[in-house]
Amino acid sequence: MHGVKQVKYSRQALAAKRERERAKLAEYQSLTAEVLARKRENDWTSDSFDLTTKVLHVNPEFYSVWNYRRNILLSGLFPERSAAQINDLISDDLSLTTAFLKQHPKVYWIWNHRQWCLQQVPDGPTELDPHGWRQAYWNKELFVVEKMLDADPRNFHAWNYRRYILAEMPIKRTAQSELAYTKRKIEANFSNFSAWHQRSKVLSSLWAAAKLDKAKSSEEEFDLVKNAMYTDPNDQSVWIYHRWLVGPGDDQAVVEREIVSIQELLDEQPDSKWCMESLVFYKRLLLRRYGDLMPSERRRELRSECLELLAKLQDIDPDRRRRYDDLALDSTHVQ
Repeated sequence: MHGVKQVKYSRQALAAKRERERAKLAEYQSLTAEVLARKRENDWTSDSFDLTTKVLHVNPEFYSVWNYRRNILLSGLFPERSAAQINDLISDDLSLTTAFLKQHPKVYWIWNHRQWCLQQVPDGPTELDPHGWRQAYWNKELFVVEKMLDADPRNFHAWNYRRYILAEMPIKRTAQSELAYTKRKIEANFSNFSAWHQRSKVLSSLWAAAKLDKAKSSEEEFDLVKNAMYTDPNDQSVWIYHRWLVGPGDDQAVVEREIVSIQELLDEQPDSKWCMESLVFYKRLLLRRYGDLMPSERRRELRSECLELLAKLQDIDPDRRRRYDDLALDSTHVQ
C-alpha cells in the first residue's frame, strides 16, 4: 500500500512467521470446536461463558457465539443471581462490546448484543428508584454513541443505535434538541446522509403530531438544503433530502420555485449531474401532477427541456446512458 514501508523477511523469518500463524489458527479452531460442542450440549456454565469471551476476542463477527453467550446468560447465569449481580454482568458485557467497537465499529453483531444487553437491565437499584440503573445506562450509551459519531459521523450502525437509545430512554430528550444535534452534524459535513435521514425522521414525527408548523419549518429546511447544494452540488445526500422535502409535489408553487433555484445553480455549475437529474425529476413531476392543467405549449416545452437535459447527462455520465435513454423514452409519454 502507498505510504506503508515494506518489510523484507529472511527465509527463516518467513518460515517462523508462518509457523506462528499456523499455531494461532490451530488454537482458534480448537477453541471454536469446543465452544460449539458445548453449545450443542446446552452447557450454560460460567466456564462456557468465559470461552465465548475468548472466541469473540479473536472473531467478534461470530454471530453463533454471540447467540450462545446470550443463552448462557439467560438460562445459566441470570437465574442464579440477584438483580445487582445481573446488572454487573450487563455492565461487563457493555464494557466488552465498547472495547470491540473501538476496533470493529461496523460489525452488526456487536451492536446487536449491545442493544440486547440494554433490554435485560433489571429494575433497580431500589424499589423507590426502579429506573435508576436503566436511566444511567441510557445516558451513558447516548454519550458513547455520540463520541463514536464524532469519530465517524457517517457510521450508520451508530446512527441506528442512537435512534434506538432515544426511542427507549426512560426520560426522553426533546425533539428540538435532536434537530439541533442533526443540524450541527450536517453543518460540519453536508455529505452526512445519516444525519439528513435522522433529521427527516424527527421532522416527520413533529409534523405528524402537529408540534411544529410544517409550512414555516419546511421553508427553513429549504434554506438549509439550498446552502448545502450550493456548497457541494455533487453531494448525493443533499439532493435525496431535497426530494424528500419536496415530497410528492402537492404544492405546485414550491416545485416551480425549486426548479428555478436549481436552474440558477446549474447556470453556475453547468456540468453538475445532480442539478440536471433533479431538474428532470421535478419537471417530470410537474407533468405528471399538473400536466392536464397546463397549456399544450407548456407541456411540450417541459418535455423538450427534459430531453435536452437527458442528452447532456448521457455525455457527462456515460455509464448510465441506458437509464437516461429509458427516461427520455418515458418522458415523451408523460401526461
